[in-house]
Order: sequence, then structure tokens, then C-alpha cells
Amino acid sequence: MKRIAIIGAGIGGLAAAYDLAKNGNQVTLFESSNYLGGLASGIKKPNWKWSLEIFYHHWFQTDRDILNLIEELGLKNCVHFYNPKTVVYHNGDFDPLDSPISALLFPGFTLIDKARFGFVTLYLRYLSRWQPFERYTAYEWLRKFYGKKLFELMYEPLLIGKFGQYYQQVNMAWFWARFKTRTSKLGTFEGGFQAFVDQLTKILIDQGVQIRLNTPVNLIQAMPDGNLLVDFNKERATFDQVLVTTSPHILAQIAPSLNPEYIAKLNSLKSIGAIALILSLKHPLSTKGYYWFNLPKSVGFPFLALVEHTNFIIAENFGGEHIIYCGDYLDPGHEYFTLSKEELLARFLPSLKRINPDFDPSWVTESWLSRSSYAQPIPLVNHSANIPDICTPIPNLFFAGMSQIYPWDRGTNFAVQLARNAVQLMIENHISC
Repeated sequence: MKRIAIIGAGIGGLAAAYDLAKNGNQVTLFESSNYLGGLASGIKKPNWKWSLEIFYHHWFQTDRDILNLIEELGLKNCVHFYNPKTVVYHNGDFDPLDSPISALLFPGFTLIDKARFGFVTLYLRYLSRWQPFERYTAYEWLRKFYGKKLFELMYEPLLIGKFGQYYQQVNMAWFWARFKTRTSKLGTFEGGFQAFVDQLTKILIDQGVQIRLNTPVNLIQAMPDGNLLVDFNKERATFDQVLVTTSPHILAQIAPSLNPEYIAKLNSLKSIGAIALILSLKHPLSTKGYYWFNLPKSVGFPFLALVEHTNFIIAENFGGEHIIYCGDYLDPGHEYFTLSKEELLARFLPSLKRINPDFDPSWVTESWLSRSSYAQPIPLVNHSANIPDICTPIPNLFFAGMSQIYPWDRGTNFAVQLARNAVQLMIENHISC
């Protein structure tokens, strides 16, 4: 039995704790905040049946790692898939573009556009591998093979909104992964993602996992006997192994004795943050039941995506309230990270009239604001060469963070996959790479 510390209690950290405890280890989970689940955690009002994620979340039917974990936990019947509608802005209106049929019917496409869209998408989804794509930027590859019109209508707004000043530098392998794994049907956990976190937490406690909330780790230091000293909240403890699941910059700060080459890799990784302004409305916003609106900033929308959650999960689960997210990915230095919730409401609410002309600010009954400075890694050209190894140069210190989920997009599914890969190395007694 090993004494193992896990730093960070997002979905990846929780999954790692489960596997390590199941393997007979004594696990302590350290979390700097006062809640578990990371970006997938949720809030719940007394009159709600379901919790609401602080950042919008869903699963795809191809998300085998998280779905397999849920099945292992005996919770498979709690997962439900639905087919909500996703739309894009085109000529002042919103049109569906979330399936092959909707692409064929999309009014902005000519017959040649549709053929080109179909053949290129087929190639990306079924006939290609990701490795050759990382030599190219998504900007240049998509523009060349989809053509200027399709690129500017569909993909350029997404790249600009998602990556800001880096939108021309993101590599094509990341975009390939979006085609490879995404499905039109979207899934969730009965009661919300927080309900899943709560169920998993109960299992961890039953396994004997110690959970330390409000406990940031300040230092990880190698000891002469091969153990690791962990400094936290003016306390210290030694462990046989430590798994860090935080951002790469936090690992560089708390483990300064890592060699310069590994720290340079950690610090070279780029990422941007995310904000989500959540609104509870008296009435539905979308008159056509749309779930996800992709909004180009070039036409004046002050955020990237509008997500009407209650066109995915029925409003009855939220006391009859209609829930929407106004979300964006932004550099942590952006003013949205310092503006108050009231100031952001003043910025965002006028744009909702473009979704529904009848919208009035009096519809808003309550609001919540979530912000994270580390939400979306930025994979540049040949990113695979820059990814830090799971096994760090310090013996028995392991790292599994979002920036290593590549070429896949960040999310709970690949967080579980990465965490389980790290656990396998730990169980096999790999010391360092």
C-alpha cells in the first residue's frame, strides 16, 4: 500500500483517486477551493431538482472514457442523451448546422459548397490521422480545403472566438479532433454533473480517500529516501507518490526543483481563460427551441456562445426557470475578468434582443458569474513536441493536466483518460521518465 497525494480535485483528480484507492493505496486528495469537480462543479437552488454546472457541459456519444467510468461505478442508468439544436448566425438569422442533413439544407451553401463540405468533412472524420495535421495551422488548412466562403462563414468565427489573438496559430490536429469525436446527440448525468461528482465523492469516502478542501499545496520537495514532502496550510506530510492535476504553471511554482528543461516546457504552454454569465429567465429566450448559438464577434455580439440550457434539460428540473449561459474564452488579462457581474450584465443583455426581439431585462430573475483563468489550452504547430511527460524528472512525481490532453479538446472525458493513463504508470512503479 502506497501513500499517494493527488493535487487538484477536478474530474481527472477524482477519477485518479478512485483507481488508486481501488488498487489498495492510501489516497489523500488536496483541493484549494471549497468544492470538488473543478470546472464541472455546479450550483443548486432549494427549489431545483437538478444542479446547474458553473460552466456549460455535456458529453458526446463517443466519450467512452467517462462513460466507461460511470458504468464501472454502477451509474450507467443515470446517463441520458438528447438531440438539442445547434445553430450558426447567417445573414441576420440563425440556421441549424449540426448534422449532415442540416448542412445540405443550409441556405448559405451552394451545391458546390455542399459537396466540398461533405467530402472534406468525410475525410477528416473517417479517413485521416491527426499526426500529419499538427504541422499546419487550422487557419491555413481549413481555408485552403474548405474554401474561403465556407471558412469565413463557419470556422473563422469559431477560431477567433475560441482563441482570440492566437486564432491563426492553433494547429489543425486540434481541429481534426473536433470532427473525429463530436456527435449531434449530447449527454448529461441525471441531476446534473454535480450529482455525478457527489456520487463519485461518496464512493471515494467509502474507499477511505481523505479529502482536504480549502487546502492549497505550497511546495512539493523530493526527500533523500525517495519520498515526497508536501507542504500545505502550514502543515507537512510525506508521500510515496504525488499526482498533480492542476495547470502547468502551478506545477512549476510548487515544484521548483524540477529540472530547467521540464519547467521551461511547463511555462511555454499557452492557455486562455473562460467566463460564463448564467441567467435565470421568466420566459424562454429562443422561440424555436435552439440550444446552442454560435455567435461571431465580427457582427457585434459581446460573447462567443449563447447556450439555452433548458432547451437541453427541461425547465421543470429548475423550478420552471429558463436558464441561459453567455460564455466566452478570453485572455486572463481581458477586462471581463475584472468587471463586476452587474457591469457584464449591462454589456450582455442588450444583445439578447437579437436572439428574441421581445426580450426585456425584466425577464432576468437571478444571475451567476463564473470565471477561470485556465480553461482552454492553446496547441500551436507541432504541439506534441512541447507536451510535458506524465512522469516528471522528480522521482515519484507525476503530472496529468489539461494541456496534455492532445490532440483532443479539454473536457471531462479526456480528463478521465489522461488520469487513468497516469495511474497506470504509478501502479506499474514508474519512477521518472
